[in-house]
Order: sequence, then structure tokens, then C-alpha cells
Amino acid sequence: MKLKEVDRTAMQAWSPAEQHPIYLATGTSAQQLDATFSTSASLEIFELDLADPSLDMKSSCGCLSCRYHKLIWGPHSMTAGERVSGVLIAGGENGNVILYDPAKIIAGDTEVIIAQKDKHTGPVRALDVNMFQTNLVASGANESEIYIWDLNNFATPMTPGVKTQPLEDISCIAWNRQVQHILASASPSGRATVWDLRKNEPIIKVSDHNNRMHCSGLAWHPDVATQMVLASEDDRLPVIQMWDLRFASSPLRVLESHTRGILAIAWSMADSELLLSCGKDAKILCSNPNTGEVLYELPTNTQWCFDIQWCPRNPAVLSAASFDGRISVYSIMGGSTDGLRQKQVDQVLRRQPLPPLQLPQQTAPQSVVLPLKKPPKWIRRPVGASFSFGGKLVTFENAKPQQQPGIDQQQQRHYVYVSQVVTEKEFLVRSNQLQEAVQSEGFISYCQKKIDMAQADFEKNVWAFLKVNFEEDSRAKYLELLGYRKDDLRNKVNVPGSCACVKCFAADGCICQVQLMHCSLADVDGLITQALLTGNFESAVDLCLHDNRMADAIILAIAGGQELLSRTQEKYFVKMQSKITRLITAVVTKNWKEIVQSCDLQNWREALAAVLTYARPDEFAALCDLLGNRLESEGDSLLQTQACLCYICAGNVEKLVACWTKAQDGNSPLSLQDLIEKVVILRKAVQLTQAVDPNAVGALLAEKMSQYANLLAAQGSIAAALTFLPASTNQVCGLWASCSPLTVNRHTLSKQRSLCSAVFTSVLMLFLLPQVPDNFMPPVPITSPIMTPLADPQSQMQQAPAPPAGAPSFQAPQLPAGQPHVQALPTEKITKKPIPEEHLILKTTFEALIQRCLLSASDPQTKRKLDDANKRLECLYDKLREQTLSPTIISGLHNIVKSIETRNYMEGLNIHTHIVSTSNFSETSAFMPVLKVVLTQANKLGV
Repeated sequence: MKLKEVDRTAMQAWSPAEQHPIYLATGTSAQQLDATFSTSASLEIFELDLADPSLDMKSSCGCLSCRYHKLIWGPHSMTAGERVSGVLIAGGENGNVILYDPAKIIAGDTEVIIAQKDKHTGPVRALDVNMFQTNLVASGANESEIYIWDLNNFATPMTPGVKTQPLEDISCIAWNRQVQHILASASPSGRATVWDLRKNEPIIKVSDHNNRMHCSGLAWHPDVATQMVLASEDDRLPVIQMWDLRFASSPLRVLESHTRGILAIAWSMADSELLLSCGKDAKILCSNPNTGEVLYELPTNTQWCFDIQWCPRNPAVLSAASFDGRISVYSIMGGSTDGLRQKQVDQVLRRQPLPPLQLPQQTAPQSVVLPLKKPPKWIRRPVGASFSFGGKLVTFENAKPQQQPGIDQQQQRHYVYVSQVVTEKEFLVRSNQLQEAVQSEGFISYCQKKIDMAQADFEKNVWAFLKVNFEEDSRAKYLELLGYRKDDLRNKVNVPGSCACVKCFAADGCICQVQLMHCSLADVDGLITQALLTGNFESAVDLCLHDNRMADAIILAIAGGQELLSRTQEKYFVKMQSKITRLITAVVTKNWKEIVQSCDLQNWREALAAVLTYARPDEFAALCDLLGNRLESEGDSLLQTQACLCYICAGNVEKLVACWTKAQDGNSPLSLQDLIEKVVILRKAVQLTQAVDPNAVGALLAEKMSQYANLLAAQGSIAAALTFLPASTNQVCGLWASCSPLTVNRHTLSKQRSLCSAVFTSVLMLFLLPQVPDNFMPPVPITSPIMTPLADPQSQMQQAPAPPAGAPSFQAPQLPAGQPHVQALPTEKITKKPIPEEHLILKTTFEALIQRCLLSASDPQTKRKLDDANKRLECLYDKLREQTLSPTIISGLHNIVKSIETRNYMEGLNIHTHIVSTSNFSETSAFMPVLKVVLTQANKLGV
């Protein structure tokens, strides 16, 4: 696309890459006339302002001068900043080389020439600046004359060696782009010579054997030191030859895109796969010299272009000087030509004004010029990075490769690096410690470590309550944690006149505090309360008898047993009223719900102690929950946090999660780690003491576990993340699945999906997507309410391989009765292939190991794990049948079998870790966690 144009018949030179803003110098071309036959000459500098939408360039002041055959702008004496600098070097008609100061030209000074020398014979048609030593300039003219000029000492030039014979004109000259002492020159006869300035002699000559190659252009490869291109001006051979000096007998490649002679070429320094050429067929082409493919053709007029240049600072910009007296600036990135069309219309109207016509205005369609067929290298990302699933950081760099001899540049390798990024180191360490405690079942020692490390008293109490779950006589240990010890009570009863500060139940049922200072045994309500709270009926009756409280003594004796009742019956005569009558009634009638509901919450410890002592197993959890609910609903923040202890006693994991979430401030990974540690330990305790479903997870806990799994996966601990996923996605999205698909509006559905997005991301990324078999019919999505599952969906679900241990199960939502549906398709019976004979040993060995473990295991929970593992390993056997596992994984599994045969299970676990860490996650996620469970149990049982 054309960006700017200058109406000049001139040679051109761009300012060096270091110069900003960008300038274009133009010098009147020798041996050419414009339409006015003017013989004047000028040297001008124009500023390239791409922010200006017009095609005109900002003209600077120029100076009257001679006409030129060649013009270049060298970076010698370049200075930083806005000031124009460098040196303009011109080749004149009379063998003169002239140095100009561009700053003075722009300033309008009259003395703009730095220096000039008339050393050459004939016009100077070839000029080039050494890019390594910018003070060295090479020039070429008639009679094989080549001079090397030092801009620091311009008076005396040097020659690269003896003139080539026969004497001929030098049409092109160019410094090598990789080796600073190599120079090449070419003549219209088609011969090119390569000079070595260290030896001051030519080292190689290349030429066309047909003698039809009239060299009009010469350029070195920007990256490969031994390659160069030569352009031919002859209409009989309009080609560009690419030579490699290592094989100089014939051209390496020939580009034949032009139909008539080529007048000029320019090789992009920013992308070696872009070579400009213009010819007498009025075309300006951009080709890939490595393949010969034309990547871009500039939209030009019918005039020839005799000079073409890339802009050093902006690699997408180029300029072309044509014989119609115009220098045009183009962009090879495409665009619209509307601005050019409008300027042409304006020029016509200025030359021949037309009367206005009463015609409706029509909008002309925009003419869009297509860009390059391939993206140029300067817009390629030099580096890039992206985070991926599992805490992986993927990076790449497009470093410029070192070109090796004989290797095509397109064959160079580019590397992508995958790194593991861990941002939460403490979180990951604590998670690993929790995993080790769960696998080794060392819950008591784990809780004790947490107690020792806890700094807050409440944190110590929580872990102490959790630890009690794994100890014998847990209720008695709970009482000790609440401050009630039977031994202490006996000591107080046996020592008359002892002092104590105790809490007792008042007559109205509330717990109140009584101070006993130097008290006698007559005032022993507090001691009786402690005896009852610890279940010491004998001591309680003895205290009542000593205090002459017969009614209390007889009632307690009834609760304490027949022997105790017989001893106290004789002395009972009336029912006595006291502060602890309510407590006595509760003990005898076992109506602890009323006590829990009516007690003062400031004395919640006494109420919890009474429940721990007297409540039946079937009502114990409910009473603890009731007390916890009262504490949680209280306005006191301290009491709200104590509700966690009640939920721990009750084994209510879901309420513990809710209470802890409200009590703790913050959503950091370590805060979530605190919660998950307590939840995991409490769930293990509940599984050991209560007959509950180990996979039962509430909505809130499932959400927290999914968040935790996401964090683990983001830190690269994917195997651990799998164990924390909820057993079913319906546990989190129960509200979503339970809604009727026909009545869910879009807003509600969108909101519910956003709430469950984290969980579904974990489930789908970690489990569901990698293990869907080819014959599996997916459940009907909730976004398609008019569809129903296929006939007999249960049978189809059974045909799918079982997921690994801890994997979520996915169930299709049930549609309401009477809902429209499509006709059910018949169920296709699937016959499994046999396992290849060489891999059958894997199945027999794993199944035999599971059977040995089942015979040795006495724990019902362990047996359930093994039974489940036996079923879930079917996924591995399916992969063996389909032969979809890589040879590396197959070899590792056979090595595990060898370790099982020698009963070296630790070696098998090490091999397991190596397989998981070096293989594709989607290949192993379905069965490797299950196999680890089997090996761990076998090692623990010693089978």
C-alpha cells in the first residue's frame, strides 16, 4: 500500500536506523530529464510522518547541487537525539565523491559540503558503507576502478587490489554483511568479483556462462556470509541468481518471476526471506529467495522503477523511484488505497475544473491491498510465556540461530521450555505432610505435632479435640479437656474444708457459678456437680448423705445401680430442693435436650461435659450439634468459634466447615490448608467410629475440596489433587441438577454455573476428559432439556471403565415425568477384546496381590479400599486391550510386576513415581493412583 510520494526524478537514500524521526534524502538523478526539460539539480531531505494521513511528505530545505548516479546515507559520526546526523555520500557524474552534512541541509545553510574528491574516471555508479566500520566507504566507476574511502582521512583512498581485466564499468558494489573485510563488485558484463581487503586481492569470481547476464544489482545475504544474489538487466535473461561461494560453479537458485530485465534489487536486513526487485515489466515484487515464491506484488502504475530501497528503521516501509518523476513510499503490510485515489482525483480537478453535476453521491468501494503471504520476522514474538494447567509455565524464545554450513535455515530447531512453577511453598509442604499422615494413618502423632506448633490457645484446643477421636475412651478424654478429672474430684471429696471454685446447675436449669471459700462439706453442691459430670455416682451419693440430703442421695442411687440404691433407701424421707435439683432430674430422667436448650451459653463447657457423660450414642451427636448451633447463632464471636469444638465431638464435618469458614478471616491458600487439615483428620476419625459413607460430601465441603484440589494442581501436585476431588459433581451442584430443566431460566442457570465453575473445571480437566472411552455415550447436557438419555442408560454406564480411586462419578440429570423426548435408540452390546498374551501377567499379578491383601486385612475400611481398587483397575486392562499405552508405561508396569514377585513393594512405589512423573498425565490418571493404593496397602500388610 502506498503511504507517501514525492514528485521528484531523483536518487534516494534513507536515514540510518539510529535516526529518529525518519528522513528520506533525494538527489536529482543524472542522465534523466523531467517533463519540463529542466536542467537544475537539487539535494533535498524529507521527513516521513506516518501519523499524517495525506500522501505528501514534509519537505525540508534543499540545496542546489549536481546530479547523481548514487546516493547513500551513512551512520558515521551519528549522535543520539532528535538532531539529524550522519553523512550523506553522493556519487557524481564527473567521477566525484561528495560528502554532505544533512543537518546543514535541513537548516538551509549554504555550505553543506563536508568534503569531495574527483578521483574516479567517469560517473560513480556504485557506493556502499561498511556496516562494521562505518567510516569505510567503497565506490566504483569506469575502467574497473574501486576505491575504499576512510571518512576520517578522506584525502587518500585505497584500492582493494589490482584492477580486474579486461577493464570494464563497475555497476554494483557491496560489503559483506557478516565479514567486515570482504567486498564484492559486479559489472554489466555479468561478472562479479569478491575481494579480501586483508590480502588486497580478489579471492573468487563468478559469472554467467551464457554471457547474457548483465548485472544491475548485487546484494549479500543478511545472515549467511557465503551467499549473494545478482540481478540481470537483460530482457533475454530477466532473472535473479542466488550464488553460494562454496559451490561457485553454478547458481544455487534462480528466481524467474520477472518477464523483462531487472533494474534494481534490495534485500531486507530485518527478514532474509524478503527480497525486493523491480524491472522493466513495471513490477515491484517481494520474493522469498530461499524458495523463489513471490510473497507480495506492490500495486504500481505502468512506469518503470530504477531504484528501490528498504527503510532501515521501519522494516515494513520501502521506497521506489520511477521514471515518471515520482518517488513512492510503500508498506508491505497491506491497507487501503482510498487516499491515493482521492489525491489523483484532486490533481485532475486542479488541472481541469469541472462544473458541478447534480448527481447523487455514491460511495466508492474501498480497495484493500492484501499484505504479505507470510508474516515477516520483525513482527514475530521474540519471547513468549503462558501458564498452563498444573502450574506449568510454557516459554519459548526465537533466538536467531547460528547458520551452519550446508543446513537450510528453515531446518533450524526452535525450543519450547516447560517449567514447574511453585508459588505457595509452605502450602505445598503442609499438604504433603497431611498426605503422608493419611497414607501412614499416623493421625495421633500428626495431631500432636499440630498441637505443639499451634500458637493460639483455640488452635491447640481444636487439635486436642481432634486427637481425642483416635484415642481410647474418647469421652473421658473430652471431659479432661473441658477441665473435669475424676481423680481431682476424689481428692476434693476426701479432704474436708478444701477450697474450690466450681460451676453448678441452678434450680431454674441454668448453670451458675458458686464460690466455696474455706467451705465445709455441708456446702458441697459444686462437688456433687463435678461428681455427676464425671459419672462418679458413688461419690455424689456419699456427699448427699453427709449433707443429710436424702432425696438427692436416693435419686442418684437409683441411677447408680441397685447396690447403691439399697444403701441409701433407708435414709430417704423427703424430696429436697436445692440448686442442683434440675441437674439431678436430668441425670435420672436422661432428658439432656432440655438442659442443652436452656443452659447459659457462658457455661457451655459444663453442658458439653454433661452430654459427654450421660448422652446415649444414638443422641450424642444430635445434642452436640444442638449446643454448637446455639453457640454459632450467638452474637458473641468468641462463643461462635467454640462451636467448632462441639461439631468435632459430634463428628459433623459439614458444620465444622461452615463454622470455621465464618470464624476465619481470609481466603489465602494457607487458610484453606488449615481447614482441610482439620477436615481430613475429622473425616478419618468419623470413618473409624461411625458407619458412614466415606464418599459422602456436602456442598460446602465439596466446594472447599475442589478449591483445594485446584490449588494443588496449580502447584504441580496433580496426584495429590486427585484424592481431594469430591466423589460426585452432584454433591456441589445439587441445586443445579435438581432443578427442572424446563423451568430453569437463563439467569438462574448462569448464576449456578458460575458457582460450580471451579469444581467442574477440576473434574473435567483431571478425570472426565482423559478417560471417556470410544463406546461411551455421554449423559444428556442440562442445556438440552428436550432430550432424554438413551434406553437403558444404566447398562451403558456399566460398560464404561470405572474411574480411579477418588475420582468423581458423573450421572445424567433425571428429567421430570411427562417431558417430551426423542425415540430411544437400542443399546449396542460391546464385546471386549482379549488382553495380549504378553501383557496378561499384569492383570493376573495385580489381581493376585489384591486377593492376598484382602485375606490379610482385618480392617473393614481397608477391605473396601481393596475391593474398590480391584474394580477400578479394569480401566488399565481396557487400555491393554486397546493397546493405547506407550511403550515406556508398559515397560514400567512390567517392572512393577517384577518388584511384586520379589515382594519389594517400596521399589514398586519408586517405579510408580517415575512413571507418573515422566509420562503423559491423560494416559495414566485413570489407573496409576489406584495402583499406588494397592502397593501401599501391600507394603503395610507385608503380604
